[in-house]
Amino acid sequence: MSQTETGAQNKKLTRTDLFSMAIGQIIGVGIMTMTGIAIGFTGRSVNLAYLLAGVLTIVSAIPQIYIGGTANFPGGQYSQIAVLAGQKLAGIYTFVNLAMSLAISMYTLSFADYFLALVPGVNVKLLSFIVLTALFGIKQAARLQNILCVVLAVAIGAYVAFGIGHIQPDYMAPDQFMTGGITGFLLAAVYLNFACGGATYVVNFSSQAKNPTKDIPFVIIVSTGAIVVLYAVMSTIAAGVLPVSEVANQPLSVSAAVFMPGPVHTFFVVGGAIFALLTTLNFSIGMMTYPALRACKDGWLPKGLATCNKKFGTPHWILLAFYLIGLVPILVGLDLTTVANSTVILTTAIRGVIAYAALRLPKIMPELWSQSKFHVSDKALKVVCGLTLVITIISIVLLLVSTAPVQILGNCCILALAVVLAFARNRHVKL
Repeated sequence: MSQTETGAQNKKLTRTDLFSMAIGQIIGVGIMTMTGIAIGFTGRSVNLAYLLAGVLTIVSAIPQIYIGGTANFPGGQYSQIAVLAGQKLAGIYTFVNLAMSLAISMYTLSFADYFLALVPGVNVKLLSFIVLTALFGIKQAARLQNILCVVLAVAIGAYVAFGIGHIQPDYMAPDQFMTGGITGFLLAAVYLNFACGGATYVVNFSSQAKNPTKDIPFVIIVSTGAIVVLYAVMSTIAAGVLPVSEVANQPLSVSAAVFMPGPVHTFFVVGGAIFALLTTLNFSIGMMTYPALRACKDGWLPKGLATCNKKFGTPHWILLAFYLIGLVPILVGLDLTTVANSTVILTTAIRGVIAYAALRLPKIMPELWSQSKFHVSDKALKVVCGLTLVITIISIVLLLVSTAPVQILGNCCILALAVVLAFARNRHVKL
């Protein structure tokens, strides 16, 4: 079966659904948790780091838009890589995608940080189990996203409205601004590039979209641009209402407690922080599921993993695998920064592979590419994809410089295992 066939799948997701899901994916662990990490790198210049991250995100998303605007790939990034970059790279992506479910622990750890502010002493492991097992089905997920995003918007509006007047007058003080120098600033932007880039993964829902080649590129560009501006404002408040030392590496609930009345603070923690993390987790499970389903059909993973629950229509074995992998960092006691490092490095590497895949559009899909509304000259395509590859390489280098040796070893082991498994399974795969 061709990777671009949709088969008999019913297309359910409208542009509104996709936009809501993209917003929910962007507004999540990034603004609610990684903002604190970025403040730790660069202090109050975090708002400028967000703007730079937004530019990097949109530039890096262009190759993804070229691909998504040319053809519908039911398996999302997996199918794009398989068709355009080759079978072996698709296999490597498959196993890296499984490892990316480690990010689930990042979401649940963040969720617990905020939830503990309201209910001290709650069992974090039990809470993680409830959150991970309570989400079912892609269409149910889309409807849930719509509801959560409305409440989320109100909570974020409250954070901005209450906090904007409490920014300290010495915001630009030398000891509070660019605290990590240019290296810290760039590193913050790289981290926040991950925080701003969630919308690009809406491509993994191509098989469920009504009009993927038009809706998905639109959703990626508009949602990213709008949210980056909002992020810059929110991060200004987060870094500006208290000294940097008190908000660095801390959740937004710390700054919110300064200027929000008790009931409003509770609403922000529940309707803003917790709902944001839920929408990210909700989206991420679906984001990882469709590539995995396609990989099962092609033979990279056991076909039995794709078996769906008859009542809910969800691939329960795949979800269980994601849950178990995501639970590992929590059980072994890894902290949020460690998990974030691994997640950002793996995600950044995949972005580079997508840029390489886009470079092959004129060769692999000449007719479809020539008819694409996003078609550009070969020279322009090489410039854009080359720029994305340069951004990818620089980002990975910066991340490695700031990463502990044990974390570097962990990332290398994940990549090495993915390569070994891909080459071992390659002869059993038929695309």
